[in-house]
Amino acid sequence: MIAFEGVSKRFPDGSLAVDDFTLTIPSRSTTVLVGSSGSGKTTLLRMINRMVDPTGGRITIDGDDVAKLDPVKLRRRIGYVMQNSGLLPHRTVIDNVANVPILDGVKKSEAHAHALELLDTVGLDRSLAKRYPAQLSGGQQQRVGVARGLAVDPNILLMDEPFGAVDPLVRDELQQELLRIQRELSKTIVFVTHDIDEAFLLGDQVVILRTGGIVAQAGTPAEILANPADEFVASFVGAERGRRALHIDAEHGDRVLVDGTGRVAGVLTDGPGGMAGTAAGSAPE
Repeated sequence: MIAFEGVSKRFPDGSLAVDDFTLTIPSRSTTVLVGSSGSGKTTLLRMINRMVDPTGGRITIDGDDVAKLDPVKLRRRIGYVMQNSGLLPHRTVIDNVANVPILDGVKKSEAHAHALELLDTVGLDRSLAKRYPAQLSGGQQQRVGVARGLAVDPNILLMDEPFGAVDPLVRDELQQELLRIQRELSKTIVFVTHDIDEAFLLGDQVVILRTGGIVAQAGTPAEILANPADEFVASFVGAERGRRALHIDAEHGDRVLVDGTGRVAGVLTDGPGGMAGTAAGSAPE
């Protein structure tokens, strides 16, 4: 479990990025921090592995104050996946994935064998192992980034807008892959995004932030959609003016779900377990 207790961050120029932030992140689930630019979401994420140190309050992992832990050792035990993958361009895929385990003293042969297994885990063909990042597509690079983040089998995986730089189709594939990986591995994932649809898709717990790291509302996607805390949250999730309210529109014999803007959101079908919704696309932000 990760706990933020009255955490604040003021930078040397005097700007306040986070002010008195308190939150508990449950183990083996996905918590998504979502907000616009300036909401402090990335600063909060980077405080977990001490890439940024708070100026007030404290952060604990399973009761241990991270400020008292060696930052290098802490980072090596926490997986980190960033936007644009952040791969080392002069190293092959297999060497990128195996890098941290080797730094931790794992034999190269063992680290490479595990790296190949991780390529399987993230849905990449092992034939890509000897290629360099520039020889991969954007989606493939992001999958390698996820594999690298999992290389030390961390309990915690931090993901800083990892799918923000790829096209919508690839982004959807990567989101589904992450859901599959989480079902299989049950990590404690902290995911940062500015996209509320991505937050609702991936998050067991969603935290909507105002500027300065102020929690506007935290809860499950269903709780937030059903009961937005205020007008800011309602606007952010697209619930104002009924944009998230769906109704059935019969068209060509199908039962089509339409949102408040008239955009098709899915089709109702009778599945094995009864009536089910088949999504046709994300609801608008």
